[in-house]
Amino acid sequence: MKLNKKLIALAGAAALAAGMVAGPAAAQSVEEIQQRGTVNVGLLVDFPPFGILDQSGNPDGYDADVARLLAEDLGVELNLVPVTGPNRIPYLLSNQVDILVASLGITPERDEQVDFSEPYAGIEIFVFGDTNLEVTGPEGLSGQNIAVARASTQDTAITEIAPSDANIQRFDDDASAVQALLSGQTPLMGASNVVIAQINTMAPDRFDTKFSLRQQSQGIAVRPGSDELLGYINEFLGRVKADGKLNALHEEWVGGPLPEFVAATE
Repeated sequence: MKLNKKLIALAGAAALAAGMVAGPAAAQSVEEIQQRGTVNVGLLVDFPPFGILDQSGNPDGYDADVARLLAEDLGVELNLVPVTGPNRIPYLLSNQVDILVASLGITPERDEQVDFSEPYAGIEIFVFGDTNLEVTGPEGLSGQNIAVARASTQDTAITEIAPSDANIQRFDDDASAVQALLSGQTPLMGASNVVIAQINTMAPDRFDTKFSLRQQSQGIAVRPGSDELLGYINEFLGRVKADGKLNALHEEWVGGPLPEFVAATE
């Protein structure tokens, strides 16, 4: 285990919000989970379609179904624990959950706090728009109106590459940017593969992807030093990618296949 990961794990646990009982982050093992008979998995419930609450108020979505597959593979009961974006890593490091299947993007900063599996999901950001408009790269954005959600990944990516005469129209959220595209207010928008799947359902054949802006892989997270558990999870992901189960869940929840950069196995 890296020393810096040990220190950050301890610091993260100590810095939890008031009212949360914290303790040193302890490496988790497959044997411990199987002997207990339950795996505690943290997931978001406010990030559709990856994490939602169903009509009965129970956690559901793509991440929940991935967690169900993993629990079944381990041969244990599943306890889904709702977490938020800010507290999901502290929940893991304070031993309140064993694993995170919480739409956690793999970044160098987070990799210093937790250990990540191979990708099980991913978001790719594209320039997307009217099929009659040919745009193959940044130069094609010249003079165009482009809708984005303000301060989003797509806003940042398009701002970095757009010519100075491009008109980037920033909206409060993805829904407003989508409405601008659908209404013809803008012929182009920056959108993730998840949003694109939703648009194609609402308005088939009106729009297409122009070019990719950025990719972000999401990984299952475990506590630092949980090498055996991480190895088990990676083997599990390899199997459910190979047999098509993971792709089927992605098709069901996200409306399209796993992105190629996620589906690939070594």
